[in-house]
Amino acid sequence: MNVFKLLIDGQLVDGASSIDVINPATGEVFQQAPRADEVQLNTAIEAAKNAFSAWSATAIDYRRELLIKLADAIDARLGEFAKLLTREQGRPIEQAQGEIFFCSYTLRLFAGMELAPKVLKEDDNAKVVEYRQPLGVVATITPWNFPLLMVTNKLAPALLAGNTLVIKPAPTTPLTTLMLGELCADIFPAGVVNTVVDNNDLGGLITSDPDVAKVAFTGSTATGKKVLASSAETLKRLTLELGGNDAALVLDDVDVKAVAAQIYNCSTYNAGQICVAIKRVYVPDALYDEFCNELARLANNSVVGDGFEPGVQVGPLQNKLQFEKVKRLLEDTKKRGNIIAGGEALNRPGYFIAPTIVRDIDDKAKLVAGEQFAPILPVLKYSDLDDALARINATEFGLAGSVWGTDIDRAASVAQRIDSGSVWVNSHMALDPAVPFRGAKQSGLGVELGQEGLYEYTQAKVITVPKNSR
Repeated sequence: MNVFKLLIDGQLVDGASSIDVINPATGEVFQQAPRADEVQLNTAIEAAKNAFSAWSATAIDYRRELLIKLADAIDARLGEFAKLLTREQGRPIEQAQGEIFFCSYTLRLFAGMELAPKVLKEDDNAKVVEYRQPLGVVATITPWNFPLLMVTNKLAPALLAGNTLVIKPAPTTPLTTLMLGELCADIFPAGVVNTVVDNNDLGGLITSDPDVAKVAFTGSTATGKKVLASSAETLKRLTLELGGNDAALVLDDVDVKAVAAQIYNCSTYNAGQICVAIKRVYVPDALYDEFCNELARLANNSVVGDGFEPGVQVGPLQNKLQFEKVKRLLEDTKKRGNIIAGGEALNRPGYFIAPTIVRDIDDKAKLVAGEQFAPILPVLKYSDLDDALARINATEFGLAGSVWGTDIDRAASVAQRIDSGSVWVNSHMALDPAVPFRGAKQSGLGVELGQEGLYEYTQAKVITVPKNSR
């Protein structure tokens, strides 16, 4: 086994105890990770607090240089990162490589952004300028589905803005974050970046700590509500990227085979464990049977297995808790719809679910109304477009969606009627770190990515200076 360390105040240290890290493709422990206790957490927060004054006073060009150094260091060990990611997360190795690539890409993109003062108004009487200042200690709490990308999406803007960091990864996927911490230890001044691992027992202490100025959280809506409640006493700044029940709306002029393939891929990538993955698809009744049959063909032909095996397209679910939840969901689905592909856990070690297509299911079924986070796709029929849009929007979620049609203008017009923070036409999950990403309704607060995402890690200060004063 390799030895992984926490990063606290510039030092790579052992945890107060350790936790097992399980390979989801085997269900077996393959590594130990250091586990922080409350004392180590407090030390990390104190270190970040103490480092803030000097770090925030550095020139932004210096902070850019260090972000680029980190990107270079990630690129130099891309293969090592990808293999570790596949072992702890389960994703096929090619997909893991893609995540690591986007980590360094995101760091470089944010390194090129500006935080220059902005003149809001200037006349003969006064000049009004808006400045952007860092907040202080930022805590990032990240999930297990994209364990490294979700860190860099937050680390890059936070550090560029002059904040310091305490990073807490999900306890089932801590290793790539700890490996990132090893790189940070050689690049950033002591205390600027800190990593702590828990067993889902330190989150409340982080979100309620008065020395933490902002929490950037990605996870479920239910947990996001707890983060919001816990942070209320200190009125922390928050970014909450929460759950989604993302719908794909197929119009009646599509090429069924081509669109079905794209929708299938966008529902099963990373075994469906993506907040913006397609969770349900609405198809006009004239195309319904053909569309269902094509999705079923794709599901039956998919290669499911260990992410290191050649040709694997769909890996395991990441952890046993999610695996058991999805098995219960499948049992409920069998009573509510017609499963035409998959429908079972695979009879092999690990947390594998066969890619599953379900037809003839209603909107109130658990599979349709919730967020499955699994390679299971319900296909719903509609005969009236207005009714389909009403059904798509009748949810507490509003993260993302897509519209598919040959008439681009018509599809774009329909997209404007979907109540989600991001809607794509003839694509899905087309996330770009240069473009702001936000959720509507109970899918989140605040913005990630883009220039607006950078601003989320700053406090705006407006200074008005009179002219011709005596």
